[in-house]
Amino acid sequence: MNLSGAELRKLMVPSILALALFASGGGLIWWVKGALTQSAAQLAAARTERNQSRERLARISDEEREVKEKIEIYRRLAAAGIFGEERRLEWADAITRIRTGRELLDLRYQISPRKPIASLPGKPASVDFFASAMRVELALLHEGDLFGFLADLRDARNQYTSVQHCAIARTGIASTVPSLAPRLRAQCEINLITIIDRAAKAS
Repeated sequence: MNLSGAELRKLMVPSILALALFASGGGLIWWVKGALTQSAAQLAAARTERNQSRERLARISDEEREVKEKIEIYRRLAAAGIFGEERRLEWADAITRIRTGRELLDLRYQISPRKPIASLPGKPASVDFFASAMRVELALLHEGDLFGFLADLRDARNQYTSVQHCAIARTGIASTVPSLAPRLRAQCEINLITIIDRAAKAS
């Protein structure tokens, strides 16, 4: 089909407009795709930042809880009198009270000079742990006397009690002997642990 010059001129303007609209539509699609890509990237960045913020808050919460737990442990140790120098006189008084209260017929002990405990992982640099080794020998009517002695020693405070070793042997006393005669004898090695906090001492 052949078009005349006049008809071609009539179609030129609509053709140009169609091309312009097509180009504009293509540009609009490209711009929308770019905007969507940018929005998706911003959304991903916002989600990442939100997740990181949540992780930081979780770490802060964990650290706060850990600090509170350590403060509570410190307070308990301080209340128990474990911090500071050895309290040998108080230890001797406590053992005398236990012997009297438990009616232990024969109790002998010896406390060696304290020695530093090997460095513990995670402990503050200003805190040192010491152990005073105590060797105890006591006569028993039954095993419960030993458990009671150890429990009373632990509750006496002024130290942390760490039982290293205990051995019980029969004395060989015949059963015909009156029941109040001790038939068992125990030997124990116990560490009396104290803590020195140089930072607290300096302040």
